[in-house]
Amino acid sequence: MILIIDFGSQYNQLIARRVREFHVYCQIDPPDIDIAHINSLKPKGIILSGGPSSIYEKNSPKCDESIFNLGIPVLGICYGMQFMINALGGTVKRARKREYGFAALKVKTQTGLFKGVDETTKTWMSHGDSIEKLPRGFRITASTKNTKIAATAHVKKNLYGFQFHPEVHHTPKGKAMLRNFLFDVCGCKRTWTMKSFAKDSIAQIRETIGDKKVILGLSGGVDSSVTAILIHKAVGKNLTCIFVDNGLLRKDEAEKLKKTFKQHLNINIRFVSAKIQFLKALSKVTDPEKKRKIIGKIFMNVFEAEARKIKGAEFLAQGTLYPDIIESQSAFGGPTSVIKSHHNVGGLPKNMKLKLVEPLKYLFKDEVRILGKELGLDENLIWRQPFPGPGLAIRIIGEIKKRRLSILRDVDEILLEEIRTSGYYKKLWQSFAVLLPIKSVGVMGDSRTYENIVAIRAVTSKDAMTADWARLPHKFLGHISNRIINEVVGVNRVVYDISSKPPSTIEWE
Repeated sequence: MILIIDFGSQYNQLIARRVREFHVYCQIDPPDIDIAHINSLKPKGIILSGGPSSIYEKNSPKCDESIFNLGIPVLGICYGMQFMINALGGTVKRARKREYGFAALKVKTQTGLFKGVDETTKTWMSHGDSIEKLPRGFRITASTKNTKIAATAHVKKNLYGFQFHPEVHHTPKGKAMLRNFLFDVCGCKRTWTMKSFAKDSIAQIRETIGDKKVILGLSGGVDSSVTAILIHKAVGKNLTCIFVDNGLLRKDEAEKLKKTFKQHLNINIRFVSAKIQFLKALSKVTDPEKKRKIIGKIFMNVFEAEARKIKGAEFLAQGTLYPDIIESQSAFGGPTSVIKSHHNVGGLPKNMKLKLVEPLKYLFKDEVRILGKELGLDENLIWRQPFPGPGLAIRIIGEIKKRRLSILRDVDEILLEEIRTSGYYKKLWQSFAVLLPIKSVGVMGDSRTYENIVAIRAVTSKDAMTADWARLPHKFLGHISNRIINEVVGVNRVVYDISSKPPSTIEWE
C-alpha cells in the first residue's frame, strides 16, 4: 500500500485515484500520523501532498520528519516537496515570480521517475514559493523557465520531489511519472482490485460484527445496496435493512424499489411509511440547511423507533462514500469550509447506542459500481444515478407543498424516461429537474398563463468532487421541454442549467 499524507491540497483525492488506477491500494492520513502507526501500516511508499500553506508560516502543516529516515521511498508534491527539502536542511523562499497553470518542464535525464518522459513535457504548476537551495545529496532533475528546481531527487535515499502536480490531467505524462514511482522505486504490485477489496471487506465485517445483529438504512441507491450485499455476505440473516419512505421520493419510487429489492436482494427488509411526519415538519421551511437538518433528524427518529423493534442489534451500517465526508467537513477534522451537510455523515445520536460500520467510506462512486458488479448486484441498481438523502426537498427551491411535489414528480418522470430512452443515462453522473420558487408569464392556446418554471440539470463527473454540465443536443432538450410543458399542468417554462462544479454545486441546495 501507499500512504498519502494530507497537507490540505484540493488534489489529494486525485492522487489517491491515480494510485488506485494502477491497482495499488492507498489511503490518506493527516500530518499528525505517528511513526508507530506508519510502521504498522507497512507502506511501500509515502506521498506528501500539496497544500495551500507556505512552509515558513507559523501554523503550516508538518508531519514527523523522521519519515525520511525510515528507508521508505517518499515523493513530495508541491508543498510536500517544500516540506521535505526544508526539513532536511534546504531553503524555501517566496518565489520572485509565482507560477500557476501550464509550464514547460525541461527534464535533465530521462531516468528514474522521468523514465519514458519526453525531454520537454507539459506540467501543471500552482505555487507561490520555490526552493532556493537543496540539502546535501539532492540534485535537480527538472526545471521550468521560472522554476530552476522543478523536480529533485536523492536517489540513494529514494527521496523525490515535484514542484508541479503529476496527478492532474493537465500534466499529460504525470501518470507515467507516478507509475515509475509506484513500481520502479517502491516495488508495488498490481494486487488491489474490487475483487480483493470485497474479499477483505467481507472478512473484516465478519470479524467486527461476529454473530451480532446489524441494521442498515436502505435508500435504493447503489451505495446502500452495495453495502447491504457486502454485509449480507458477511453476516447473512443477522442483517436487517430499513427503508424509510419520507414522502420526498420520485414518482412511484417506493413501490418500484420494494419490487426490485425483493427480486434481487434476498435480505431482511422492513419498509416504513413516514410521509406525514416529514411533510408536516417541512411545512413553511425554505432554508436548504434547515431542510436537511429537519429531514436528517426525523429520519433518525423514525429509523431509531424501527431499530428498537430489532432485538439485539449492536451495529448500524451506512453507505457513506469518501466524497460525502470531504464535502461535509475536512476528512480528518481539518479547517475546511462546509459546503453542505450530509445526513449520513457525522456519527450517531448519543442516545442511539449502536456502533458504526461504513465499509465503503474510502471508496469513490465508480469503485463502488465495480464492486457492485463483482458482488452480482443487478445492473439497474449499479447504474442508478445518485439521489440525495433529502430527496426532492432540495430540488424544490422554497417551501415544500404536496402540489409542488406532484409537479416535480411528473416533470422528473418525463425527464428520466427521455434520458434513458436516448441512451444518455449511463453517460451522465446525474440528470434531474428542479422546481423554482418563481413563476413566469406564458401563452397556452389563446390564454395567458402564470405558471411554474423548472430547470433541468444534467452533469458529467467521475466522483462528484468536480462536475461539468452535459452538452446535450439542443434538439433533444427542445423535445424534453416540449413534453414537460405539454404534459405537466402547472409548468409553462423550462430552462437548462449550464454551470459547472466548481463554482456551482451539482444539486441546487
